[in-house]
Amino acid sequence: MSFVETIRAKDATGDVRAMYERQQRAWGYVPNYAKVFSLRPDVLAAWANLIAVIRAPVDRRTFELVTFAAANALGSSSCSLAHGKILSENHLSAGDVAAIAAERDDAADLTDAERAMLRFARALIRNASAVTQADVDAMRACGIADARIVDVACIAAGRAFFANLLDALGCLPDAALGDLEPELAAALTFGRPVDRAPPETLDLAPAT
Repeated sequence: MSFVETIRAKDATGDVRAMYERQQRAWGYVPNYAKVFSLRPDVLAAWANLIAVIRAPVDRRTFELVTFAAANALGSSSCSLAHGKILSENHLSAGDVAAIAAERDDAADLTDAERAMLRFARALIRNASAVTQADVDAMRACGIADARIVDVACIAAGRAFFANLLDALGCLPDAALGDLEPELAAALTFGRPVDRAPPETLDLAPAT
C-alpha cells in the first residue's frame, strides 16, 4: 500500500520486472518499498549503489546500529523494524534492541564508542544544523577516527533520504518485518503500522 499508484508484481515488465525479481531473490517476496520505486526504478538502483559505497568501510554491527538509531529518530517503522530485526538476530538481545529504541543505550550491551555514535546519529537526524564541534569531539574522545565519523554521518544522512521517501509516499512496513517478539515489534513501530496484507510474489526462473 502507498499513496501513489504503483505497478503490481503481476503487471511488471522490463526494468521494473527485473527490479522486482532482484528484490524477491533477496527477501523471498516483492517488498513494499520496491513497489514505491516501480515508478522510478533508476532511483532505487542509484540508492543501492550509494548505500553500498557508504557501508563498504564499516563493519556490519556499526552500520546496523547507526542505521537503527537514525531510523528511530526519523520515526520510520519500516527501517526500525528491518534493522531492529537484523540487530536482534545477529548482534544484540531483543531487550538491548528495545533499550536502544527507547534511547536507553546505557542499559544495552554497547561500547562507549557505540553510544557516542548513536547519540551523534540521533542529533544529525533531529537537527543537523544544531550539531556542534562538541558532538564530534565526543566521538573522538572514544577513540573514533575522523574517517569513521564521516562514515557515521553518511549512514545517518543516507537513511534520512530513504526512510523519509518511503514514509512521505505512504509505504507500509512489510508484514514479515513485524514477525518479532510482540513487545519488540510494538517498540519498533514508530510511525506507519505494519501492512497485514500478504506480500506479492513472482514466479521466478531458477537461478543459474
